[in-house]
Amino acid sequence: MSSHTKKMIAPIVIASLLIIYYVGFSAVCMIFPIPLALKLPFGLVPLLLAGVSIYVLLERIKEIRSGEEDDLSKY
Repeated sequence: MSSHTKKMIAPIVIASLLIIYYVGFSAVCMIFPIPLALKLPFGLVPLLLAGVSIYVLLERIKEIRSGEEDDLSKY
């Protein structure tokens, strides 16, 4: 297993857990009988956060593959 693959495991696991949580929370909010005014923010905001988590994960994977993760150690 290459060092890049080892460094990608933690971000993938954490992002996957976050995405599962956000999508699950959104699904629960859509299933329960609550007013529409509450369903929209409580249903859509977690989905938006899941999308942001996916974007950040992809950016992190690009950084790891390009070797930029070692740049922080210079400061």
